[in-house]
Formats: sequence, C-alpha cells, structure tokens
Amino acid sequence: MENRITDLEIRITHQEAAMEEMNTVLLAQHKLIESLRDELAHLQRQLRDMNASNIANAADETPPPHY
Repeated sequence: MENRITDLEIRITHQEAAMEEMNTVLLAQHKLIESLRDELAHLQRQLRDMNASNIANAADETPPPHY
C-alpha cells in the first residue's frame, strides 16, 4: 500500500511539473500572438493610409484619350 501511495505522489509531482511547463509555453505563445496582432493592425493601418493617399478623386482624373 505504501508503494502505491509513493508511486501516486511521484506521478502527481511529474504531472505538476508538466503542467507548469505547458503553462510557461502557453504564456509565451499568448505574448507572441498579441505581438503579431499588434503588428498586423499596424500594417493594416499603413496599407489603408497608402491606399488612401494613392487614390485620386474622379474629378482630378483626366479622361482617357478615346473620350
């Protein structure tokens, strides 16, 4: 009976260590995802700004030669 309790205690210790390691990896992934979200939002804003500055008004456009 004592051996079974000792084995269970060892298993619990290993499971706790594995859970702590998984938690550390999960937190690192969360930080990376947040960083990537911020970068994506920044790039989307830049793209929108570029498109807005490169699009001319229809009134400013000269008609094509065939008109």
